[in-house]
Amino acid sequence: MQKVLETITKEREARGWTEYVLAERAGLPQSTISSWYCKHATPSMASLNKICTAFGITLSQLFADGDDAVTLTASEKKLLNVWTRLSEEQQAAVFALIEKM
Repeated sequence: MQKVLETITKEREARGWTEYVLAERAGLPQSTISSWYCKHATPSMASLNKICTAFGITLSQLFADGDDAVTLTASEKKLLNVWTRLSEEQQAAVFALIEKM
């Protein structure tokens, strides 16, 4: 999981953000982000989703190697931003609706 932490650091530094700024934009306590590095902890999927939302990227983009990254349209980004705010129950309802279409 160290590669994930390296990627988060790279993305954060590319934006000129401190850990504090990332924490604020992701809605996470700064102590949580700091502990990942100090304790070599693995961020939870929920935390990774928040980090990706703050960066404006998807999880697949975070984990992509080099040119494998996917570029999203403005509409796709908007959809993902709304999606991350839905509860699990709401997400299931959206999937059920899509499957019926």
